[in-house]
Amino acid sequence: MSETFLDFRSDTVTKPTTLMREAMAKAEVGDDVYQEDPTVNHLQELAAEITGMESGLFVPSGTMGNLTSILSHCQRGDEIIVGRKAHIFLFEATGAAALGGVNIQTVPNEEDGTISLENLKNAIRPDDPHQPISRMIGLENTHNRCNGVSLSPEYILQVSQFARKNNLILHIDGARIFNAAVDQNVPVSELTKPADSVTFCLSKGLSAPVGSVICGSKTFIQKAHRIRKQLGGGMRQAGIIAAAGIVALKNMVDRLAEDHQNARLLAEGLANIPGIEIDINNQHTNMVYFALSDNTFRSLSEFRRLLKHKGLLVGGDDGRIRMVTHVWVDKQSVKKALSIIEETLTNL
Repeated sequence: MSETFLDFRSDTVTKPTTLMREAMAKAEVGDDVYQEDPTVNHLQELAAEITGMESGLFVPSGTMGNLTSILSHCQRGDEIIVGRKAHIFLFEATGAAALGGVNIQTVPNEEDGTISLENLKNAIRPDDPHQPISRMIGLENTHNRCNGVSLSPEYILQVSQFARKNNLILHIDGARIFNAAVDQNVPVSELTKPADSVTFCLSKGLSAPVGSVICGSKTFIQKAHRIRKQLGGGMRQAGIIAAAGIVALKNMVDRLAEDHQNARLLAEGLANIPGIEIDINNQHTNMVYFALSDNTFRSLSEFRRLLKHKGLLVGGDDGRIRMVTHVWVDKQSVKKALSIIEETLTNL
């Protein structure tokens, strides 16, 4: 996409920093399928340390990270329980069912991204040969479809205790877990240690070009290593991209607060534009969701096309526009985006 566009579609559009490119050029590499790539090994060890887990595994994407985790925890005929708005359910091509024979049962997400313990309890299958076996609970933190809200360490601990009491596994889809840690003002390990496994992305707000890491126990990661191979995730001299992930973890976490501040600035600006419907009290981390008022006659797709024509790229579906702040979006970008949106709505 041309650099002339202001790109608010997602934090996945971030590009590697100069430090990342330098680290990639100088990376020491080996064959990671043989577990001989020193840069990948260092990234995995660093990720495990930061999340408070025993071990880590580098994978090409968050979707593969979640799928690898599910297939490592579950057998064919098992069932996982996730929120109805979960990325695992909505946006991962039903990989668990298609490739692993694992059923996905959904329960309602609360507005704050949580799943009530009562709904989790009611979703657990009885010991009945007619039904699948309840095996795993999946949480998402931050929660994309719930306005980018972060889940608290207290809630995650509650679900972890509930899972153990009911012989269930807890997996966290932590694609943006570092945004959650910054929002909750806690070390990321407070959000991850209660879980059996977590997947987090390096290629979103952390700005690395590609890759995610799965973390969990040594036994779990040994299983996950085999599943990753089955899914085609063995990448050989992957240290070239793992090097960017190391820079991301060391240099890009604390600055996520700036993205959150810019998202708040964006939300407050949108609230002052006629024709915009936005719940200013329900905006979190680096995602801003809004809708067009009923009296605007353009469809969302047409509205997005008009914005693109003026140099602004936005995302969204399900009747809402989504704008995501990231390292390549500064305060001036936010102000310019607001100006484009206001001008576009004024001229409808």
